[in-house]
Amino acid sequence: MIRVEVDPGICGLRTTIQASSEDGRLVKITIDSQCPSIRALGESLGELDAFQVCFTGFQDSPVYQAAAEHFKHAACPVPAAIIKAVEAAAGLALPKNTIFTIERT
Repeated sequence: MIRVEVDPGICGLRTTIQASSEDGRLVKITIDSQCPSIRALGESLGELDAFQVCFTGFQDSPVYQAAAEHFKHAACPVPAAIIKAVEAAAGLALPKNTIFTIERT
């Protein structure tokens, strides 16, 4: 199982994503979040085809399509974190932290 903790920044609505796959293709997703929009997104996703999630463009991504239905904050990092979780759970990439560092200069 892959677990991804997301601290999204200024909104402070933390999210935990869990992803698991038994066959390296279908990935079951569960999401726990303080954000009602992200909880709704998680409920709509359920089980995903890793190849469809990881090897399509933004426009065709089932994760980004579902995100567009449930919330409009384009800077939210959770959809990308979901895709990274699917990728790692399916064995398409090794789990590795992704970091945004934002500062005013």
